[in-house]
Amino acid sequence: MILHQALTRCRTLVVEGPDGLDRGGLLAELARLRFVIRSFHEHLHHVDPTQPYRELLSAPGRLAVDGGLVHELVYGPLRRGRSRVTWIQALDFAEAVAERDGALVHVTGGTDDVEAVRAYERVLRTLAQHVPVVTLDTGDPSHPLLAPAPAPAPAPGRPPASHFTNSPYM
Repeated sequence: MILHQALTRCRTLVVEGPDGLDRGGLLAELARLRFVIRSFHEHLHHVDPTQPYRELLSAPGRLAVDGGLVHELVYGPLRRGRSRVTWIQALDFAEAVAERDGALVHVTGGTDDVEAVRAYERVLRTLAQHVPVVTLDTGDPSHPLLAPAPAPAPAPGRPPASHFTNSPYM
């Protein structure tokens, strides 16, 4: 599945990728396409780290989740020697996303953290057996979801914004 297909076919997208990659453009475009954006950058539940995700997945409508369980599967072992998410929990999560007409969006490009990149590839290769995985390379500025949004048309009687490019606020 390619990203365009995921945007038209999926009700659920889980956006994952190494730390430091800018996902803002993608998330803004998903919001414009009427996905409800949810972000989990807080601590995982100590007993059941999948609980908040299960609750999210039970809601109606289009949903895009920024990060979470895959991040823990990657960075838990790299930073603490183990993940707080078990593989059984991760596979159950992947299947729940798939059942909700969903996919994982693997954001790549622009990071020097080779260990994290390899770990993401391993984890997502395993999860891809249970849920579609779409890769989006942020190193490709020509990608339509990564291109800057077009500037709004100037108000009648006002010069276009390009006339103010010397301003420190533009």
